[in-house]
Amino acid sequence: MLSSKEELLSIVDKIQGLPVLVVGDIILDRYVWGSVDRISPEAPVPVVDVKRIEDRLGGAANVVRNLVGLGARAVLSGFIGADDDGRIILSHLDALGVDHQGVIIDRDRPTSLKTRVIAHGQQVVRIDREVKSQPGTALCEGLAAVVDSQIDSSRAVIVSDYAKGTLSDQLMKRIHAAHEPNGGNPPRIALATRPLLLDPHPANYGLYRRICIVKANRKETEKASSITIDSPKAAQMAAQVLFSRWKAEMVMVTLSEDGMVLLEAGKTEPLFLETRAREVFDVSGAGDTVGAIFVAALAAGASPTLAGELANIGAGIVIAEVGTVSIEADRLREVIRELAT
Repeated sequence: MLSSKEELLSIVDKIQGLPVLVVGDIILDRYVWGSVDRISPEAPVPVVDVKRIEDRLGGAANVVRNLVGLGARAVLSGFIGADDDGRIILSHLDALGVDHQGVIIDRDRPTSLKTRVIAHGQQVVRIDREVKSQPGTALCEGLAAVVDSQIDSSRAVIVSDYAKGTLSDQLMKRIHAAHEPNGGNPPRIALATRPLLLDPHPANYGLYRRICIVKANRKETEKASSITIDSPKAAQMAAQVLFSRWKAEMVMVTLSEDGMVLLEAGKTEPLFLETRAREVFDVSGAGDTVGAIFVAALAAGASPTLAGELANIGAGIVIAEVGTVSIEADRLREVIRELAT
């Protein structure tokens, strides 16, 4: 561990109340929990005896849930459908005290829903209901205008792309423009003052450019760079390709059990951070946790190294649970205190 426990704990405290804007694909994660004790006579599939059903915030909304758990003040913008699942998402956001005035209802598409059937701690099947095409031009322009108006009241921005249609040319043009100096003034988005983190998706690689921080997992990085990541050197080379391709200021490549790689503009050598996971049950949503902690920590004044270590610790906590779970500040503090120096 490169940073002290005191430094890590100090940043967690500084995140409290920090305003962060989250833009992206809003998903409802539904969990059907049950047990299996027989195979169906109709087909060679397990019969799940349902015990309970639970709804959780997913996608960009899971990023928000992580930010709230950290103690930050989150604002969410994106699309939902005019349906019961959309209303469930809004009720969960209300319960968290999240500003969702930027959540736009699209009456021509359903709310994105992922249903996971889990028995004895194992996922049996996942059922997705979604429309991946972009909404109409008017809705895309409306969301872009809303996001543009929200940037200046935020200390950090997270763009969470799950390729469900939220990211559009209109939206990304507004975000890219915020990186450019306006009439001699400094840009509205910059790594040192108001960092923006992009969690990319291969379907939209052509939309990205001039990004503060790109956070991509192994598969996404391999897809964007055409480099197979089978060694630390390969991870560094792939990260450098993302730097050039999207004109980023910083690239984070998450490598599951192999930790993460941080490459920063102006630095000749990357930073490799080993994973802090003690047990791995489910990596669902871990990328959302990493992005939320990392950008919130940067906005709170942490160095990239300190923010990366904090994000690594948080990821180790959530992947030890089944299903999409969020980080909690008290739990994060507890684990930090338990760490060896």
